[in-house]
Amino acid sequence: MGIVGIWIDHSQAVLVTIDANKSSLTRIESGAEKQQREKGGSRSSTPYGAQVIVRERRAEERRKHQLHHFYGAVIHAVRDAERIFVCGPGEAKVEFEKELRKSKELSHRIVGVEPADKMTDNQLVAHIKRCFWKAESATESA
Repeated sequence: MGIVGIWIDHSQAVLVTIDANKSSLTRIESGAEKQQREKGGSRSSTPYGAQVIVRERRAEERRKHQLHHFYGAVIHAVRDAERIFVCGPGEAKVEFEKELRKSKELSHRIVGVEPADKMTDNQLVAHIKRCFWKAESATESA
């Protein structure tokens, strides 16, 4: 499969596959619900406050399950990659890296994880190529 760069956040993953100087992009949508926050503080002035907390916990557990399934789908998509680079904003890249490291076959193929803002497709391809070039240069000089 070649090398794969992944830009990931909680809503989608963009996989950039580079093989024999050709690149292709694949998008995987997470389908995870957006995180909702109740208005106001943690104390409720109504007798139904505990129900709100239970509803929030259920929603958070459902979101975690959806993200776990999403990360699994992305891992399945990159299972044949020779090397993997992960980037993206926020916590999704770190959460995904943890899931990726659980796989004995894939954990040693990770060449780097770094923060990156949202980019156009062309910017992302160029960024992934630069990151792999930097990783290879560092490996050769070590």
